[in-house]
Amino acid sequence: MTTPPPHTEIDGVPAADPELLAALMSGYGHFTAMQVRDGRVKGLGLHLDRLDRSTRELFGRGLEGERVRGLVDGALGNAGRRDASVRVYVYPGVRTVVTVADPAPDGLGAPQRLTTADYWRPAPHIKHLGGFGQRFHGEAARRAGFDEALLTSPYGEISEGAISNIAFWDGTSVVWPSAPCLHGITMALLEPRLESVRRPVTLADLPDYRAAFVSNSRTIAPVTAIDEVAFTVDEELMGRVWAAYAAVEGDEIRP
Repeated sequence: MTTPPPHTEIDGVPAADPELLAALMSGYGHFTAMQVRDGRVKGLGLHLDRLDRSTRELFGRGLEGERVRGLVDGALGNAGRRDASVRVYVYPGVRTVVTVADPAPDGLGAPQRLTTADYWRPAPHIKHLGGFGQRFHGEAARRAGFDEALLTSPYGEISEGAISNIAFWDGTSVVWPSAPCLHGITMALLEPRLESVRRPVTLADLPDYRAAFVSNSRTIAPVTAIDEVAFTVDEELMGRVWAAYAAVEGDEIRP
């Protein structure tokens, strides 16, 4: 016999769909975030693979890419948008939620200053919900006057930003830290299109690098400082990074 969801009220009003509300409030699930331009998404197949793979791992069943495309296309149509920031969330019962918001600005983002935090995300290969630790350290970084938190181990090995991947330039290769992290879609698009390697990067190694940048679903931006270590913005490098990303053709959302 199925146990009914608990009776739930919001501001004194019974919830219209208590089962959905219970799923949303569980804090258990995963998501992907994408930029839509003229109804197209760079790396759409990577987003769909991420959603299906994580749904199988968390809930024991798949999530068909065509269903996701239909849900996103429908949400864009209902919102009257062809350009947007879109998120697809998957909750228990494979309840799927799509949000549509203003698109991120095109082009390179403003330079960022990072501060380190002794924290690694649990299950970092999943873009999961319930990221209290990331949010906590990210908000603390912003209150301290920084743009982002950079997550490290207790021994100073760098993994990722609170909401981004980070890469370093040694003059020859773009170096992506090999510590456990979420391999973001923007990182996945850039890595094979640049002179890339993966290897351990520690805080002690930072002075050896000429430049650094971060990437996520909303931006690619140069890094000008990590704590007390300053970096020069390498305009030529950033031009190549952006050109590599801009050259990726978007895939049509509409099934």
